Amino acid sequence: MKEKTFGSVLPIMLVSSDEEAVQLMNDSNYGLTASVWTQDLEAGEKLFKLLEAGTVFINRCDYPNLDQTWTGWKNSGMGFTLGPKAFDPFLKLKSYHIRERQG
Repeated sequence: MKEKTFGSVLPIMLVSSDEEAVQLMNDSNYGLTASVWTQDLEAGEKLFKLLEAGTVFINRCDYPNLDQTWTGWKNSGMGFTLGPKAFDPFLKLKSYHIRERQG
């Protein structure tokens, strides 16, 4: 499962341990989205921190949330979509400084 697939595909692979799952999930040139399925949310949160993916789901997949930025790591692009950061390319920043008159 090392090739990037575009489309509605959810690869499922049985593993013998959490360590094997993390190793296999990180053994890719891509890191757009990962999904961990578990009944132990605390264990899922530990795995979440070890995964080399920009967007990680626990007990769900492909759920766009307008409040969270969807981004990729590795060769999965340098941009992002959704969330507050999605507006950054459309903004032009301006700084201004005001000093009130002294005395």
